[in-house]
Amino acid sequence: MKVKKFSGGWRAKLKRFLPSAETIRNNKWVGWIGPALYHPRLWQLNRKGVATGVAIGVFFGFLIPLFQIPFAAVFAVWFRGHLVAAVVSTMITNPLTFAPIYLLANEIGQFVFALLEPGTPNIITDAAYQAGDMVVGWLDKFMSVGKNVAVGLLLLAVFGAMSAYILVLGLWRVIVNIEWYRRRRGRLAQK
Repeated sequence: MKVKKFSGGWRAKLKRFLPSAETIRNNKWVGWIGPALYHPRLWQLNRKGVATGVAIGVFFGFLIPLFQIPFAAVFAVWFRGHLVAAVVSTMITNPLTFAPIYLLANEIGQFVFALLEPGTPNIITDAAYQAGDMVVGWLDKFMSVGKNVAVGLLLLAVFGAMSAYILVLGLWRVIVNIEWYRRRRGRLAQK
């Protein structure tokens, strides 16, 4: 039986696709962070660093519609999460997912506010429609939708970050166990 030789494993394969630390340091979007980018934990592919980076990226990807990458980069440096994982995972919101995420956030926000105030009439909306002032009615609807979306995005960001952290830790463990099993099986086959 022929045994395959392992050439660095899945981490080496993943590192080929990731930009180098020097490439990121010279990037104009995150290079302004400066010497903090030289910390080695920002670049090591380890379980907790990658999980922290992904959680930070998902959090800011959901929470902040603009400038999410600089926020994720700063917090990845601050919490010593994997910088590239944080930046890439902000792409959870992109032109394809933007509308469904914001519609979901609006629904979540409506649900939360319905739980907090069941059956309470909205006096501002009623007064605006009775007065026939369409501008005030439109503005009130916009403010209520904005409030719903903000609360929904906050909840999505918190639960998404926690879920991403747990998912990455679990997936990492599964991959390491599979790799360990294959190596063990390979060693047993050689004997």
